[in-house]
Amino acid sequence: MTSTPAQPPRPQPLPERALDTTAERPWPLRLLSAKMADYIGKMSPVWVEGQIVEANRRSGMSFFTLRDTAADMSLRLTAFSEVLDRVTAPLTPGTHVVVQAKPSFYAKRGDLSLQARDIRPVGLGELLARIEQLRRVLAAEGLFDSARKRPLPFLPACIGLVCGREAKAMDDVLVNARKRFPEVRFEVRQVAVQGVKAVGEVSRAIEQLDADPEVDVIVVTRGGGSVEDLLPFSNEALVRVVAGARTPIVSAIGHEGDAPLLDLVADYRASTPTDAAKRIVPDVVAERQGLDVARRRLEHAVGARLRAEQDRLTALRTRPVMADPLVMVTTREESLAREVRAMRQTLDVRLERAALGIASLATQVRALSPASTLQRGYAVLRTADGHVVADPAEVGAGQTLEAVVAQGRFMVTVEAGHLPTPGRATVSD
Repeated sequence: MTSTPAQPPRPQPLPERALDTTAERPWPLRLLSAKMADYIGKMSPVWVEGQIVEANRRSGMSFFTLRDTAADMSLRLTAFSEVLDRVTAPLTPGTHVVVQAKPSFYAKRGDLSLQARDIRPVGLGELLARIEQLRRVLAAEGLFDSARKRPLPFLPACIGLVCGREAKAMDDVLVNARKRFPEVRFEVRQVAVQGVKAVGEVSRAIEQLDADPEVDVIVVTRGGGSVEDLLPFSNEALVRVVAGARTPIVSAIGHEGDAPLLDLVADYRASTPTDAAKRIVPDVVAERQGLDVARRRLEHAVGARLRAEQDRLTALRTRPVMADPLVMVTTREESLAREVRAMRQTLDVRLERAALGIASLATQVRALSPASTLQRGYAVLRTADGHVVADPAEVGAGQTLEAVVAQGRFMVTVEAGHLPTPGRATVSD
């Protein structure tokens, strides 16, 4: 009996979708490239913006490198002669363009490129219009408000400097700042200040210096240039990095007439790098002169005050009270004695007047007193109950009365038969 040979296992079909792939059922690289080429080939033409950094023009087809102005990335751009013939301006490195292109993917090399259908250079007017539009948007968000701007330190211990590599602007800041204040210390970051890498490198340098607690102020500087050269300093990403920094930032970009958006968001805008150096540190010579002037003024003021106080003390010492401290007591004592004498004299006069008045009243009282009448020989008769007899009808015969005379009193008895006339009194024991 013969055995039937075993059949080899039938290969499993490859997954149709990337989501269905596994470690046991992977896609071959050629299939991935083919599917990517197929997917990208279905894309519609798209308008993109970038900057030409390389150009290789040929008779039938030209090749360019198109870079993003805000990121370190680029794509290859191809264009046929009929497309380039419609371009009026020369396409040289540094030219900003807007391109209508069809993306394509070359599967064998894994190369993504753009096939140009229309190329339009972006003119200076359009670049300025875009910057102006961005300026209005950022201003509406309040990024340029004066209330957000922080004051610069009077004497920073350490200054962060963001500048180009071996740039003259760096020397302007360092030399002029150290000329004004030799002890100043710098933390320098040399980066690209134009081109596609400028935005990223400048932003990272600012973020690093802002995170350093020893850095008190940051200066971003570069020399002058064309509008295209200064475009990175009007980039929205860079402007927002500066707006979010906690450390005060000085912008010293270009010359007096240049006005990138970085100038508007910075805490201080210097017209030139030299102006920035003069602003971030004080002039030590001028400050010392100011201190000398202030010290002399202070010494003069203190001396004048001391002289005035000394004159006051001298004047006080020459007063009699300082020569004889008891003069105040003596003067007051004499004044008090005079007041006492005057008071006593006034009191004596008043007492004398009162005594005279009393004597006059006493004379009047004595003149009107019954005792005076008695001294002239008159007598007062009173009944037993003390009633003064004024009318003979008030008494009866045989009634005993008390007779009061000047020298004493005695008893009398009323005789009958003599009532109508003054009675004749008899003295009784």
